[in-house]
Amino acid sequence: MKVLFISTEAAPFAKSGGLGDVIGALPAELKKRGVNAKVLMPMYKSIKEKYFEDMQQIAEFDTKVSWRSKYCGLYMMEYGGITLYFIDSEEYFGRDRYYGYYDDGERFAYFCKAALDSIPLLPDFKPDILHCNEWQTALIPVYIKTLYAESNQHSKLRTVFTIHNIEYQGQFGLEIAEDLFSLTGSDLDIVEYRGCINLMKGAIVTCDKLTTVSPSYADEIKYGYFARGLEDIIKENEYKLEGVLNGIDAGIFNPWFDKNLYKRYSSKKREGKKENKAALQRELGLDENLDIPIVGMVTRLVGHKGIDLIINIFDELMQEEIQFALLGSGDEKYERFFAEATQRYKGRVWSNTAFDAKLASRIYAGSDMFLMPSLSEPCGLSQMIAAKYGTIPIVRATGGLKDSIIPYNPAEKKGNGVTFGKINAQDMLGAIKRAIAFYWNPYDWQGLMDNAFSSDFSWKRGADKYMEIYGGVLNGDNDSSGILKE
Repeated sequence: MKVLFISTEAAPFAKSGGLGDVIGALPAELKKRGVNAKVLMPMYKSIKEKYFEDMQQIAEFDTKVSWRSKYCGLYMMEYGGITLYFIDSEEYFGRDRYYGYYDDGERFAYFCKAALDSIPLLPDFKPDILHCNEWQTALIPVYIKTLYAESNQHSKLRTVFTIHNIEYQGQFGLEIAEDLFSLTGSDLDIVEYRGCINLMKGAIVTCDKLTTVSPSYADEIKYGYFARGLEDIIKENEYKLEGVLNGIDAGIFNPWFDKNLYKRYSSKKREGKKENKAALQRELGLDENLDIPIVGMVTRLVGHKGIDLIINIFDELMQEEIQFALLGSGDEKYERFFAEATQRYKGRVWSNTAFDAKLASRIYAGSDMFLMPSLSEPCGLSQMIAAKYGTIPIVRATGGLKDSIIPYNPAEKKGNGVTFGKINAQDMLGAIKRAIAFYWNPYDWQGLMDNAFSSDFSWKRGADKYMEIYGGVLNGDNDSSGILKE
């Protein structure tokens, strides 16, 4: 089985969120199962500066972006036992950021065309399945059913398309359909939705299998609140939809191996966690008291992360005997609130908007509880990382948070965290208070920590599930080959 992951991110080369972590870990886990898994991605400026000397050029060719003929360099390298291919274009990728440019539509239309044109040039590798991710690669299953439908080298390729976050759909005006995406007539109908181009809609309709990053999120995106307008398309194609819970790389997110910590520790040698807590209090300027629980957060300060819920009950929360540490940036109003709270509650509250990955690790390790009150969360990785560091997640039961964090039952000593269901500040406060009550009961807290440490968030289950999915795709399950005839 030969699978080519096509993505705009893969850790450690490029990462802005969970997508990079997934593509950085899943191919290696699949390789253990005998899958010939490789990755194709853009060669961003930062990648070229750091890794170019380790790469080998495979080919140079021109790719058509509508009427434009654009240069493409194709390079490869090995990293961690995985082969990666890179699409080189100074014009489109020689920039300081991955996304956020006025011509992102053209940039990733080029990437999709260049990726498809690269496939016949890959040495000793002819993929069976293209595993595409997010709207930036959504044109690949569309093009296979349209522009490349008569190509012997492409027409038999099968596609899996994964939605990591349905909020970002690749929407553009219809007036650029032909000039930018080479789509007209019935081909344009595939990506047209509610009066505009919607590239994700096109991929949902044309891919052979559709996946999301957790089973609960797969159910949620059938409804308008979560689907951001695509709920009807999701329902029409739910026969090929499946949710697969993401995992984390246990070799990276592990307090025994994490070099960013003050002191390494494990579930069997937990003394180091207390040392991390004491050192974190000193570093952040919090009162040094190992008995007081620290509630930590590492997050983006945006509405859907549930920040308004925290603000609404913050003063009431601080009546509890706790400390609060937040690392994250985002909307100015949220940054300002937590900056002011840091001043009002000196020694008990700390916040910083300058993200620091090393400090994030120390917050995971030094905190006692980790708060994630997200309004929506396709998968989430922070709750998994926190649990593996013995820090108890407090989460709203949505998406991947619901699938990964099970509410603790003291009577049975089952469950690895504390959850609440409704989007309600008082419900969230109640969950935090339950966690605090567990903290002050050594018997309960020991059981919670045992379960958190032992939670299995590896990619093993996810990789096994994708093996089933790939097998079904190759056997013709959920065949979408007739989509243009319907």
